[in-house]
Amino acid sequence: MVQAFGERLGRAFTDHGHLCVGIDPHEYLLAEWGLPVSAVGAHEFGLRVVEACAGRVGIVKPQVAFYERFGSIGYKVLEDVLKEARDAGLVVVGDVKRGDLGSTLEAYGQAWLTPGSPLEVDAMTISAYQGFGALRSPLDLAARYGKGLFVLSATSNPEALAVQTAEIKREAQTGKTLAGALASRVVNWNRTHSEGQPIGSIGVVLGATVDFLDYGIDLAALADEPAAPILAPGFGYQGAQFADVKRLFGVAAGTTIVTASRSILASGPSGLGDAIARQSALLGEAIA
Repeated sequence: MVQAFGERLGRAFTDHGHLCVGIDPHEYLLAEWGLPVSAVGAHEFGLRVVEACAGRVGIVKPQVAFYERFGSIGYKVLEDVLKEARDAGLVVVGDVKRGDLGSTLEAYGQAWLTPGSPLEVDAMTISAYQGFGALRSPLDLAARYGKGLFVLSATSNPEALAVQTAEIKREAQTGKTLAGALASRVVNWNRTHSEGQPIGSIGVVLGATVDFLDYGIDLAALADEPAAPILAPGFGYQGAQFADVKRLFGVAAGTTIVTASRSILASGPSGLGDAIARQSALLGEAIA
């Protein structure tokens, strides 16, 4: 049987903690690292981050946009970075935020979730703002291949507030916010597809800088087994602190992936390993 993504994620939590390092080759970071602002520079940057993460953390999150901007060669070097990360035993979350419907979304899922694909990752971020039902193809692919999805629910960018807190006025979802309704659909999916597992394979993206009550997010429901894992950006450079993880995520803190990118990457190639180890230890203390 194919091992479920939730099982691999749980093992990563146990073995290496909850820190996820973003692989984000911003232009200014490439320059600070002494690398060219090109696909070649992004390639070297990604490989160095993977090397520093191996053995120190269990999860990485490449931001695909920083490779896509270089066109076809950008995708080629991204394929190398993804392969190195998988070969290093890291859980790879592709931050692709794809959202569509029908055969188009099925093709996106095939690109990122199919074993042997050049772009294969363990899980991908995905948008359900054309309806949760539109995710049927990637949900089926994730179940078939032991992959995961992280559905955008309450993101940390302030521009999303009006959309994600809008109330739904339809059938059983009446009165729920859009963010809360999507989180509920994820909870229900895990209950019917991950029975007997402590962590489900379908999770949500919840920004650490938002007020979950305002967004209608039920953290207790997300934490109930099989728990819906939470991918939580917003730490470090964006302002949230590791010390606040348990206060922010409450009973769901134990299944929260805490992502940090620029606050770690700014340490440069020579200080990267120490920065990762230090921040992983700080986060471990905060969650313990």
